[in-house]
Amino acid sequence: MADEKVVFLTQKAYDTLKDELAHREGEYREEITERIAAARAEGDLSENGGYQAAREEQGKNEGRINELIVKLRNAKILHAPAAGTVGNGSVVVLELAGREMTYVLGSRDISVATDYDVVSTDSPMGAAIVGAHTGDTVTYKAPNGRDISVRIKDARPLE
Repeated sequence: MADEKVVFLTQKAYDTLKDELAHREGEYREEITERIAAARAEGDLSENGGYQAAREEQGKNEGRINELIVKLRNAKILHAPAAGTVGNGSVVVLELAGREMTYVLGSRDISVATDYDVVSTDSPMGAAIVGAHTGDTVTYKAPNGRDISVRIKDARPLE
């Protein structure tokens, strides 16, 4: 538990993950159990592909359940900064080399509740734009060592 870190989520992302957990612990778990029982009834398990596949799916489901429990236990609901300021939970429109790109700043877990690409605050670009304001130009060092400048065209809270 010492290595568990806070997971910042929007309320919508939190609710989506909570619904997924309920589904996986309930009807999906029961469906897998029924498939295992049906395959077991067929006889020889060593050459029963349906049984092996259902057991593998059961393991994946239980792993995802455990992952969701930890994420939800460590979740903090984001309260994005006001429009014009970039922070966790902001939708940010950036201009880079004449191209406009729109991202949400936050953890990849937010992506379950949005169609935007997500940029982590731990990434070089994400760390550089936190706290910036609409109209600012921010420079960060890319992983290849080059300096890259981006202009903040817009920043607003993710709804």
